[in-house]
Amino acid sequence: MEALNTLFDKNKIWAKEITETNPNFFKELAKAQSPKYLWIGCSDSRIPASQLLGLQPGEIFVHRNIANMVIHTDLNCLSVIQYAVEVVKIQHIIICGHDSCGGVKAALGKHEYGLIDNWLRHIKDVYRSHQKEIDLLQDDDDKANLLAEKNVKEQVANICNTAIIQKAWKTGQEVTVHGLMYSLETGLLKDLNISMNRLEQVQEIHQLILK
Repeated sequence: MEALNTLFDKNKIWAKEITETNPNFFKELAKAQSPKYLWIGCSDSRIPASQLLGLQPGEIFVHRNIANMVIHTDLNCLSVIQYAVEVVKIQHIIICGHDSCGGVKAALGKHEYGLIDNWLRHIKDVYRSHQKEIDLLQDDDDKANLLAEKNVKEQVANICNTAIIQKAWKTGQEVTVHGLMYSLETGLLKDLNISMNRLEQVQEIHQLILK
């Protein structure tokens, strides 16, 4: 329990600091949430979405998993996206990858890790699509970082291929999907300039005829 007691102590200090600045902060926050952003990032403990963006509780909706994936059979992730878009009415979805991603590095190898191998196969599919370009690089870290960027682009497309996003666009809801990379060494974000906010940007095969 000692480890948990330490967390409880830190929680009390955190809550006290906020209420000293704004006594009504938690009372107002408890009433509702209205963030503009949905962040889909990696589970890596070094990438806390709110802190690196300088945002307060209530300002960003967050979903995290290994290597920031959006897989069409992942009902957890898809439910988060649907709730964020249709209920919370977020305006921006951010897919954020990062350098030195353990999931991406594992996908580039051939080791067996157990259950997670099934998850990593989706990243291996991204690698297969860009293998010639990635294999031109000599350094393993450079290969992993390039694959991480390609993976972000793939996940941006995966989000925009969903009926959730395409229905939102059809009804005139303004939702933009962005792809970013985060540097562990500098703490800075990089825009990959692959944002999508309309159906015409989606590959034709994925454009749905909606009811």
